[in-house]
Amino acid sequence: MNIKDIMQTMDYGPAPEATTDVVAWLEARGRSFGHFINGSFTDAKKADIAVENPANGEVLAHIPAAGEDEVNAAVAAAAKAFPAWSKLSGFERSRYLYAIARQLQKRERFFSVLESLDNGKAIRESRTADIPLVIRHFYHHAGWAAASETEFADHEALGVCGQIIPWNFPLLMLAWKIAPALAAGNTVVLKPADLTPLTAIAFAELLVEIGLPKGVVNIVHGGAETGSLIVRHPDIAKIAFTGSTAVGREIRRATAGSGKKLSLELGGKSPFIICADADLDAAVEGVVDGVWFNQGEVCCAGSRLLVQEGIADRFLAKLRERMSHIRVGDPLDKTTDMGAIVSAGQKARIEGLLQGASAEGYQLEQAACQLPEKGHYIAPGFFAEADPAATVSQVEIFGPIAVTTTFRTVDEAVELANNTAYGLSASIWSENINAATELAARVKAGVVWVNATNMFDANAPFGGMKESGYGREGAREGMGGYLKRKAAKPGKPVKPSETDFTAATATDGSSADLVDRTMKNYVGGKQARPDGGASYIVRGPKGDVLGLAPLSNRKDVRNAVEAALKASSWAANPHGRAQVIYFIAENISARADELSAQLQTLTGVSKSQAEREVRQTIERCFYYAGLADKDDGAIHATKPRHLTLSLKEPVGVMGLLAPDEAPLLGLMSMILPLIATGNRVVAVPSGAHALIAQPLFQVFDTSDLPGGVVNLVTGERDVLAKTLGEHAAVDGIWYYGTAEGAAAVETMSAGNLKQVWTNGGRLIDWSDDAAARGRDFMDRATQVKTIWVPYGA
Repeated sequence: MNIKDIMQTMDYGPAPEATTDVVAWLEARGRSFGHFINGSFTDAKKADIAVENPANGEVLAHIPAAGEDEVNAAVAAAAKAFPAWSKLSGFERSRYLYAIARQLQKRERFFSVLESLDNGKAIRESRTADIPLVIRHFYHHAGWAAASETEFADHEALGVCGQIIPWNFPLLMLAWKIAPALAAGNTVVLKPADLTPLTAIAFAELLVEIGLPKGVVNIVHGGAETGSLIVRHPDIAKIAFTGSTAVGREIRRATAGSGKKLSLELGGKSPFIICADADLDAAVEGVVDGVWFNQGEVCCAGSRLLVQEGIADRFLAKLRERMSHIRVGDPLDKTTDMGAIVSAGQKARIEGLLQGASAEGYQLEQAACQLPEKGHYIAPGFFAEADPAATVSQVEIFGPIAVTTTFRTVDEAVELANNTAYGLSASIWSENINAATELAARVKAGVVWVNATNMFDANAPFGGMKESGYGREGAREGMGGYLKRKAAKPGKPVKPSETDFTAATATDGSSADLVDRTMKNYVGGKQARPDGGASYIVRGPKGDVLGLAPLSNRKDVRNAVEAALKASSWAANPHGRAQVIYFIAENISARADELSAQLQTLTGVSKSQAEREVRQTIERCFYYAGLADKDDGAIHATKPRHLTLSLKEPVGVMGLLAPDEAPLLGLMSMILPLIATGNRVVAVPSGAHALIAQPLFQVFDTSDLPGGVVNLVTGERDVLAKTLGEHAAVDGIWYYGTAEGAAAVETMSAGNLKQVWTNGGRLIDWSDDAAARGRDFMDRATQVKTIWVPYGA
């Protein structure tokens, strides 16, 4: 065949990548590896887990599974190394991270080939995407380490971090987690996926070469049981996990009440929205990158193609044509577009979902390409018309298969895009900047690409919303996830005030004015009687009857959540939120004497103490009103020709369980940062001092606060916390109470992976501005959305 013929057919000749160096590396080590603990490899005699090449089924090596002894040894080594490592200057830690980046850069080809052999991904991807981005992460975090004393001056390292990574981007996921952990001064116990451990092993050897102190990084192998040992280990301060949502839920339950910091990057079913005015050829190439990249084994794959009705036929015709040219085969052939599925088990899972879709009546279109006889391969494909409720439209396939659905209007596109439990990413294709930015704003996803897809950078925060998890990796936000604010000595354990929540009878209380002053709930901007029609007695410090408060139940919480959901427009105007909070301050000031007198009656504090609490409440209003329009995002320096925006968005509908101590100041110190950032709140005031909420009804009514933004429901804290924790429409909970109650809330939050913040059962001094207001409160009230927008030439 001559050049003219080749140019006509565009056929590729074979271009295999040599494996000589990698094979020699494997052979030199007997194709058997132990754990990496305290700076050296353990005996590999127990290495009985086979690691295979997905492209042909051949065994590459064997690794052992870490049991309790090995995990304990790894954690002990990390704990021993932590004091010295965390006390190094940022510059000293930076030198190690820089050395890692340089050594990786020198061996870029070796790591690329090893990754493709182990994982099955095409060498062109590992060579041009995975490994360069790994290097970028270590360079980037060398910078954070060097600047840590000034950029995070009031923060300190957490301790030993347990990190569990998946098999789809083995070395990249390692870099995402180890680089910020080390930069922040933590030590690490990392478990790679048992299917793809080889680049982690080679990385460990590199750490020895650069002289990283022993115990700073430890790598143990194994499956789910080993991961569970890491998650449950009492000496680990943080768990960072990337993987399935189901496992993420189990980790949330397992760590509940432990005090461990947690970041979860979980599954996705991301929308890929193609508007009628999109560049269709570019959008088709976007599908290649967004669905068929890495064999579709990508958590943020844009596997739900939402196509505007008028261009659907043209788009699908172009997609079919482009799909027919996808080259599937040997991952080490540089002309291969799509390699092998990681394992026989994963291939069987994908095929099971496809068979199920066929049984439901959906027709799969696949490329008519010849697949290799050996190995685990699936041809790229898509379902041309899949209902939003179809299993394949809702379940993460994690393979090279997309589903398509049409829409007519932007509103319908938003509804379809958000019709999923996940919220990891989205890709929007339109030449109309108004349509693109409106969709980007309204889609619930942690990362949004405009006229692009699957773009990553170490300085771009990455992470999800909803059941795609929480926490961010990359940039300042990711670095912050491995630090904690330097704090004073922890407070004493909370001892809740003893309150009798028995429903009051008709004979309870003898004062006639109790009838007129019987308190109601505050729901949707109106006073509402409790669903059960019952109230309980609120007593003073000496046991005297002060009044009745609603004894609320599940229905009352449900009504309050529904009211909060209707108030979604509250998030739109930061200046408007600030103005309302200033009005709240005005109206609390106007009622200062009344509130002060009530605090004295309810809690028995002195007049001066009560007046101070009211004054501090007003000060907190001014503080958060001032921040409402100043809690800015950032434009991150990433790849050329893009603006990478990190915008702070409210979490959503928040449940709030307030303290008994400082009942006014504590309640408002939790409400104010949440509403300042655009959230809506269902708050449970102190059960013992619930009557303090009654004057707030009038305060809110006269401060232009829209109905449903703040809802007050009284009753027993932990009973109502359970209802809020189990409610699927509640996006997060702030809980202040006992350690047992905090653990219960964290456990219940696993249902829809709510973002939970608790006091861990410890007292807070609500009058201390350093402890009870500030950046932590604002950060916990928001979540970051990263939007990649084309920019410049």
